[in-house]
Amino acid sequence: MSDGRTDDPDVGHGHGHGHGHGAGRESWWQQLQHAVRPHSHDSVDSIDDVIESSAAGIRAVKISLVVLLITAGLQAAVVAVSGSVALLADTVHNLSDALTALPLWIAFVIGRRAANRRYTYGYGRAEDLAGLFVVVMIGLSAVVAGWESIRRLVDPVPVPNVGWVAAAGVIGFAGNEAVVIYRIRIGRRIGSAALVADGLHARTDGLTSLAVVLGAAGVAAGLPLADPLVGLFITIAILAVLRTAGRDVFRRLMDAVDPSSIDAAETALAALPGVESVIRVRMRWIGHELHADVDLVVGAADSAEAHRLAHDAEHELTHAVPRLRTAVVHAYPADTAQVHQALAGG
Repeated sequence: MSDGRTDDPDVGHGHGHGHGHGAGRESWWQQLQHAVRPHSHDSVDSIDDVIESSAAGIRAVKISLVVLLITAGLQAAVVAVSGSVALLADTVHNLSDALTALPLWIAFVIGRRAANRRYTYGYGRAEDLAGLFVVVMIGLSAVVAGWESIRRLVDPVPVPNVGWVAAAGVIGFAGNEAVVIYRIRIGRRIGSAALVADGLHARTDGLTSLAVVLGAAGVAAGLPLADPLVGLFITIAILAVLRTAGRDVFRRLMDAVDPSSIDAAETALAALPGVESVIRVRMRWIGHELHADVDLVVGAADSAEAHRLAHDAEHELTHAVPRLRTAVVHAYPADTAQVHQALAGG
């Protein structure tokens, strides 16, 4: 299989450098900034964008960690008043799960380190490893919730001060859901699967706290088994969240991308004047950034024309695909042997 490269400068062309772009449609403010500050191909701008997106992730982790610690503190105060062992377990659970933000924090900090001769693509994969840790913690949450629910069914425990327990459950749900909305919004904006997974993790904690409320209501209505039954229902919900988060993180680790990104790239490249065909488009996520490798057949008479077409293709590609950081474009004149090798290998 040929990768389309050639040592003859008059035959093939490999060109690549990075760009930083946000996902989705630009706001009026971003359009105004682009109007007064032309787009740059400087690698320094790419590094600035990496630092900016990592900083946004770190900020999201810090704020959500503070919110969750406050939530756990309020629940602890209610535990002191009510003496509820069940609520104490939920409070400790929420507190321990809040600390899963620390691996993400570390991953975002590590991801800002520059590439070197050993880690030539940088340290963005640390983010994916943190996402894997979060998935493991979601799984453990499901195990703990299921175990406690089954234990309560076998050996029911009275729930004293039901009103206070319900209030603490509401506090736990509200705090976790606020973190969910914030983490997922920032995670999707910067393209971080790990941060989105941690947001979904917070949702499992919120559902667990909500189970405390529903269980307390059932106990108040004279149904002592309501608490463990609701706990089992929440365990099923946690497993559903685990499936979604695990799938997303696994796909990142396996270099999977959204097929629509490939479609967008192929459409944009095929529409460029001078591009005769698109041989192959490959992409991978590294942290919260996409990187692409492209092979094209171009109608170029010489290496200078091939270089220009490759540069145009790279520029168009980084604008057409959200979150694409770098694009390496290999352009081959149609009458070369290398293009036939690339077609056979693609």
